[in-house]
Amino acid sequence: MVSVLGGFRLRRSGIVQVGVPRASQRLLAFLALRGGVANRAAIAGTLWPDTTESRAYSNLRSALARLECTCRETLHTSKLELGLAEDVRVDLHHSQTLACRLLDPSTKPSQSDLGAAAIEGLSADLLPGWYDDWVLIEAEIWRQLRVHALEALALRLADVGRWGEAANAAGAAVRADPLRESAHATLIKVHLAEGNQSEAVREFTSYRTLLHAELGLEPTPRLCHLVQGLLRRQRNGHGCSTKINP
Repeated sequence: MVSVLGGFRLRRSGIVQVGVPRASQRLLAFLALRGGVANRAAIAGTLWPDTTESRAYSNLRSALARLECTCRETLHTSKLELGLAEDVRVDLHHSQTLACRLLDPSTKPSQSDLGAAAIEGLSADLLPGWYDDWVLIEAEIWRQLRVHALEALALRLADVGRWGEAANAAGAAVRADPLRESAHATLIKVHLAEGNQSEAVREFTSYRTLLHAELGLEPTPRLCHLVQGLLRRQRNGHGCSTKINP
């Protein structure tokens, strides 16, 4: 398995492979994100964009040569193309499929889709600390997908009364993007569904403070509406700056 979530790892028969050179890691990671097979020229140009074509080809050959024999088994190679072998799994692909199931309202999730393993699989960043353009683009696409999926997972868990796991999923969405209102709204909804009014107000107040400090903005009326009744009843509360009709 090639793992790109939470960092690069290469596993064979459940054992973490060590000593994979950085250039070879980048090659395997690119193929994992690319899916299928890719032209050698496109690979070399993407991985080494700031050098000459001949030098990029030389770097690609070097990255291939540095892979150990056991690691080379992960590759499908031809004269013009490279790809991962058919039996090599990629953790990102599994998590992407999970996210799509959770976001499909017509799909009933399995028990394995609703739990700690699902939350963990959706919580990891893609190749953190890697700043190549081709990584950053894929990382942002994955971040958007996983945050939406975590919000959906939290609401599905709340619907079946699994409050703790629902709060964990919503909390993971908040940590992935602390300024994202929909993530905070999901966490507030979970607290309200469980009857934890104080937690709902605390979460709203914390987000309002953060949003104002970072962007000089106030929460939208939609978010205010979730807690407007609680804010009215809160003694000495400041309420919401957005006008709320009685």
